[in-house]
Amino acid sequence: MTKKPKGIISNQLRKKRFEKDEMTQQELAKALGVTRQTIAAIEAGKYSPSLEVAFCLTDIFATPLDELFQWQANDSEINKD
Repeated sequence: MTKKPKGIISNQLRKKRFEKDEMTQQELAKALGVTRQTIAAIEAGKYSPSLEVAFCLTDIFATPLDELFQWQANDSEINKD
């Protein structure tokens, strides 16, 4: 049985990296203590970061959380009741 996602998390991570002196995925990964592959997966929307990593990203980019990450609910799940 496959569980359907209740929504989609999108992000502006790639844009913010380039705005910050064209920071590489590797540089960002090192600053966060994660792998470059983790950064690539977050940017591609294949992985959602932990709250700790998300808040660290807001510090690195001096950006509010809702500007860095956006949530779009799956309408079919909301109207299911």
